[in-house]
Amino acid sequence: MKELTCQQLVELVTTYLDGALSTADHARFDAHLAICDGCTAYLAQMRRTIELTGRLSSEAIEEPMRERLLVAFRGWNDAGRPADRMGPRARAREAWRRLRRA
Repeated sequence: MKELTCQQLVELVTTYLDGALSTADHARFDAHLAICDGCTAYLAQMRRTIELTGRLSSEAIEEPMRERLLVAFRGWNDAGRPADRMGPRARAREAWRRLRRA
C-alpha cells in the first residue's frame, strides 16, 4: 500500500469527511494520520470549521456578503463538475474558491 503525502491528504480531506473514499484510500488516509501530527491537526481544524460554519445563520451575514455567497453557490455547476460527483463539502470548497475570486 503506497503511503499518502501530506498534500494528497489535504486534497482528499473533504472526500474523507463525506465518507466517500474507497476502502483502500480510507486505510491510506488513516495510516497517514497515525504518523503525522500536522495532518491530524489539519483534519481537526477542518472538522471544527465545518461545525462552526454550520451554526452560522443567514441573518448573521450582512447583505453584501450574503449576495456574494449566493452568487458563488449558484455557480457550483459552472465549474464543469457534475453535482452528483461532488460531496457537499467539496461543493462548498469550490464555492468558497469562487467567492475568493469574485
